[in-house]
Amino acid sequence: WMLFGIFLLMYLTILISNSIVMLITRTDPTLQTPMYFFLSNFSFVEICYVTVTIPRMLLDISTQKGTIPLLSCAVQLCFVIMLGGMEFLLLTVMAYDRYVAICNPLHYPLVMNNKVCVQLVAACWISIIPVVTGQTYQIFSLPYCGSNKINHFFCDIPPLLKLACGDTFVNSLAIYVASVVFIMVPFMLIIVSYGKIICNILKLSSAGGRSKAFSTCSSHLIVVILFYGTATITYAQPKSNQSESMGKLLSLFYTILIPLLNPIIYTLRNKEIMVALRKLQSKLSTI
Repeated sequence: WMLFGIFLLMYLTILISNSIVMLITRTDPTLQTPMYFFLSNFSFVEICYVTVTIPRMLLDISTQKGTIPLLSCAVQLCFVIMLGGMEFLLLTVMAYDRYVAICNPLHYPLVMNNKVCVQLVAACWISIIPVVTGQTYQIFSLPYCGSNKINHFFCDIPPLLKLACGDTFVNSLAIYVASVVFIMVPFMLIIVSYGKIICNILKLSSAGGRSKAFSTCSSHLIVVILFYGTATITYAQPKSNQSESMGKLLSLFYTILIPLLNPIIYTLRNKEIMVALRKLQSKLSTI
């Protein structure tokens, strides 16, 4: 019950904090910019992401049964990799937004208008859904003739492939290709964007301008390092090198701890969001 209480508290904190971020970015006039539009979408994906795994885990802890139907397992896996992939793509879009804002400030309102922002988010969903559906179908088409016990706290790709008794080479190859497309390529694009951003920031003459530019990028960069680091180790390393206990620990990190830390990182290091939070607090106190 202590474990149940800890994860329940984490889950509620993630829901509340990300919902607050969504609320203030949608209602505060000063936050009606592309950067906060993408942050709002990112918070929405975070809420969906943790909802796919934590409630089922809480049910397993409370009932002590730990069983899941095959269809539910397939649905959970599909949404886990879909929402995880969506986070990678949104982080890349957010990096591009910062690149345009800092490197091409005069063209920023034209390049990153509302229509373009909506199209970028829609393109992320459209590109990830068919790939994830195909991956899920491919994994659950494998023969599972041995043990039916998943050594994990949710249905994930590595533990499921270990249960398959057929040849998983094609599946492993497909996973590596998807990891390169949705993890490594976006990560390289983010690195290139931030390389150009840092070069432009260093060219600024005023120390205040450099400090403000760095503050708008540092929160996003911290989240990128945390999320990409754990996910790359989980999905991109060779199957023979994967430790089950380490895999579970890393999965716990990027499915629960990072979504818990994200709103804290973005709010504590962002003066505009802190001001919007104080406004919201004052409005609620006067009601």
